[in-house]
Amino acid sequence: MSKEKLSKKNWFIITLFCFMGGIAWNTENMYFNTFITNEIYADVSQSAILGSMEAVTAVSRMVALSAIAAVVTTFIMGALSDRLKNRKMFISVGYIFWGIVTAMFGFITKENVANLLNLSDEAKILGCTVWFVILMDIVMTFMGSTSNDAAFQAWVTDVTVPRQRPIVETVLSVVGTVSSFAVTGVGSFAQAGTISYKLFFGILGLVVTLCGVLGLFLIKDPPRTAQIKTSSNYWADLFYGFRPSVIKENARLYLALVSFCFAIISFQVFYPYLLTYVQYVVIPDNGGVENLLKAPVIITAVVVVIILLACIVTMLKLSNKKKGFCLAVGVTVMSLGFLLLSTSTSIYVILISILPVVLGNALVNILFGAAVKDFIPEGKAGLFQGIRMIFSVLIPMIVGPFIGETACKYAARTIINEANAEVIVPAKDMFLWAGIVCILAIIPLFFLIKKGLEIKETETDAEVKQYE
Repeated sequence: MSKEKLSKKNWFIITLFCFMGGIAWNTENMYFNTFITNEIYADVSQSAILGSMEAVTAVSRMVALSAIAAVVTTFIMGALSDRLKNRKMFISVGYIFWGIVTAMFGFITKENVANLLNLSDEAKILGCTVWFVILMDIVMTFMGSTSNDAAFQAWVTDVTVPRQRPIVETVLSVVGTVSSFAVTGVGSFAQAGTISYKLFFGILGLVVTLCGVLGLFLIKDPPRTAQIKTSSNYWADLFYGFRPSVIKENARLYLALVSFCFAIISFQVFYPYLLTYVQYVVIPDNGGVENLLKAPVIITAVVVVIILLACIVTMLKLSNKKKGFCLAVGVTVMSLGFLLLSTSTSIYVILISILPVVLGNALVNILFGAAVKDFIPEGKAGLFQGIRMIFSVLIPMIVGPFIGETACKYAARTIINEANAEVIVPAKDMFLWAGIVCILAIIPLFFLIKKGLEIKETETDAEVKQYE
């Protein structure tokens, strides 16, 4: 078999688990946030909000604590998956429970929390309900990080070689985008009140659980996983990536991670608040949903999509020879897109801004994702997933939402809820800060380009080809 190709079975596993993992992650990252605003804060009084916390603060805290849980989990379970040499069970069992916990979110209501804790004070009920959501999110993150971040990502590294990874990362990026559209499509009914959040979380949780069950029969650990060498000290393995000698030996890996980190922070500035921003700012400012469905808007959207696809294909072809140039283009155009989004809430400005944002994000995710996998030391895929998570999850999901929360509070854009209380909602100002943060990724990228982005295949890559 050609070393350029993966088996059809492994392509199916990669696609399926990426899609289902995207379903779970996008449900958490997009709709737990709207769940808080639309359900938890829907009918609370001003005094209850003042006695607990603002909705944007609740979202920011949830995202930050989820990030901490994700990184700690990935460190522990990634090293453990290396040691036990069984990624299959970590992936499959993790997905099963990941889906179950997702389905349980719909049962978190202020009424249930009040009855459970025997509370009558509205501020305490609101605060405790928010913390119930946050704690459940942490549990879900533990399951997701165990199965997806620690085990699945390591498994993908195990079964691929350097020259395969750009196309694999492309597929992962496209499938991840498709999963976000799928979640948004179903979630829009919950957001509009057509279906309950209980049903929404239940449906998506079920399909993720079924995926985990299927993984028990489909996934096979490659020979590389079976030959992973681990030290006798498990706790020493956890901190392997922090050793100065390891950082020095793998300078390209850490430069790629730092640059990637800035790009992801920029996304996290607005991403937790995006759907709320669309619901309470974009739609009202453009005269309602009916105006967004008019022919000029639809035509503009179609043209943007066509141009976007052509640009992505062109840049990915060019990236085979000029990875550094394409990464620099990706970071730059994404920054410009964010800055453009910060200027107006007009649907036409937003649609035009989507072109550089999505193009840049595609290039950044695909090329940085491939580079990180390439630069991970041989046989250490599980150990380094925790390091990857620090830069791709922990720092971005703490720093980004905090910047976004601060920008939203400073703009002080509010809505009036059912109890006639003012609730702060996101403002376009958050995109300005996203653009400023994003352009900083150019600095470590410059040094990475100087060191080179190419990597040679190792002898153990032959084992993967034989496995295929």
